[in-house]
Amino acid sequence: MKQENGITLIELIIVISVIGILVVALGFSFQGWMGKYRVENQIKQMHSDFMNARANAMSRNRLYFVDFPSATSYRIREDTNEDSNPDTTLPTFPKTVEYIINWDGGALPAIVFDNRGLVSPSGSIFFTSLVDADYDCIIIAPTRINMGKWNGTCTER
Repeated sequence: MKQENGITLIELIIVISVIGILVVALGFSFQGWMGKYRVENQIKQMHSDFMNARANAMSRNRLYFVDFPSATSYRIREDTNEDSNPDTTLPTFPKTVEYIINWDGGALPAIVFDNRGLVSPSGSIFFTSLVDADYDCIIIAPTRINMGKWNGTCTER
């Protein structure tokens, strides 16, 4: 008998089917990974902005305020004339995020950073999203600002 080297049409169809299934499965996995990355990136950016506002409040001996003009944006403002009211919005603000910003106590308050680095009010900010990101909330306490995971409450990671 003569032995033939090569592949049959059936073998080729099976290999192409397996590759197609893997591509589809990896595509869905990639989309989920990108969603987590977007949430974490935006929480980290917000955390960084809050920490910079706190540092600026202490170094410039002024009050800094974070307020939320819409459900998906925030801005940082400075009290330049020392009357306890924000009068200057920092140049790169307001910033918009893709997700709805929530406060664990209900309506979003104005967050105040004083010249000693203390923050008020205390609470947690979290995003409304459908992905299970590692970081999706910020814990605000008088002496610290930390990122965490939202599970009904914000827990530090």
